[in-house]
Amino acid sequence: MTTNRTQRGILRFWAPLAATWLMMAAEGPFLAAIIARLADPAFNLAAYGVALAFALLVESPVIMMLSASIALVDDSDSYRRLRRFAHALSATMTGVMVLLLLPPVFRLVMVGLVALPPEVARQTHLALLILLPWPGAIGYRRFYQGLLIREGRTRLVAYGTVVRLLTMTTVATVLFLVGRLPGAAVGAAALSAGVVFEALASRWMARSAVRRLAPPAETGEPLTLGRITRFYYPLALTSLIGLALQPMLTFFMGRAPSPVESLAVFPVIHALNFVFRALGLSYQEVVIALAGRGFEHAIPVRRFALTLAVAVSLGYAVVTATPLARIWFGDVSGLAPELVAFAIVPALILIPLPALTVLQSYQRGVLVNARRTAPATWGTALEVAVVAVAFPLLTAAFGWTGVVSSGVAFVAGRLAAVVFLVRPTVRAMEDVQRAARSV
Repeated sequence: MTTNRTQRGILRFWAPLAATWLMMAAEGPFLAAIIARLADPAFNLAAYGVALAFALLVESPVIMMLSASIALVDDSDSYRRLRRFAHALSATMTGVMVLLLLPPVFRLVMVGLVALPPEVARQTHLALLILLPWPGAIGYRRFYQGLLIREGRTRLVAYGTVVRLLTMTTVATVLFLVGRLPGAAVGAAALSAGVVFEALASRWMARSAVRRLAPPAETGEPLTLGRITRFYYPLALTSLIGLALQPMLTFFMGRAPSPVESLAVFPVIHALNFVFRALGLSYQEVVIALAGRGFEHAIPVRRFALTLAVAVSLGYAVVTATPLARIWFGDVSGLAPELVAFAIVPALILIPLPALTVLQSYQRGVLVNARRTAPATWGTALEVAVVAVAFPLLTAAFGWTGVVSSGVAFVAGRLAAVVFLVRPTVRAMEDVQRAARSV
């Protein structure tokens, strides 16, 4: 890869990836605004938020195929071996989604454990059924997007997301105008159609990258299933544990004060915050691709990360800590006045989260590049543990609504994870640089 590692060069490489994440982040506010303008908005927003949380949880093990594809595919043989692994993993997670949809299992989880109101539970089941293609399509497209990023063709990744966004917008608009489906189902249908078309577009755009893969070298260790598994399972666990946060928060909010209001505004607040966190999430692959195998370019990559961290939290604060907040939640997102007032405080609590996400993405990128993926898993486990302990304590001690307690617990957990990963990140970089100097 010949990308210039100056701040301007990093910006050019990162910008299409950031645009990709921003376009995906725009899905949440757009679909929430559509659902808020259909019948029974509170129930359907709650159902859509719950269904999306569980769909993300089920797809979580396949998310890191993007990083794995960048880091592990070196030739045609490693491509084929990792592709088989990716397809098997995607099929497995689709099977898990089917299992969750079985009525006895669904009632046990959503009614028995999450304690959803009956109307919310019915709409959640329909939305999850429509989201059935989600995990397979996500795994498929992230594998091929990794090949494009590996070649430095990040702009093509953004083009694929344009396909996704156009498809999603078209489906959502048509179903909104027809007006026959409940809001949660409209949101789920738009998401499913978008990711399927993006997956197909990614495969088509990666065809030349696949053709250019070199034949396997006669020397060197082949990419066996054992090597893939040892590298990948900590990454899968990291995503699984991390994405368990949203269903866990849904579980807690269902039992905290003002459950329906909290569940209704949570996806709207989360969608806005995710717009700014997405800029940080997109940076992990930049670190993997540009820091260098021996971290010879670590300093400019780290400098860019620090600048980005300040910028994203400042941008989010401009929206949530000014009169723009009421415009966004009321006029743009379509929340009723009482729900707008309900959303302001928890939205302000999340101001540090985008910056912390950038720092975490930098740390994870370093660890993946150094082939030390286990610390990332432990950091995410710590984050979830802090949230799991903090939420009920805050609610019991202060009587806060569920969405306020979730915001404080979320920020505390992310901060704990970032602090925990400082030492493993520094040690991994130093060890790799020491090994490179000794060669």
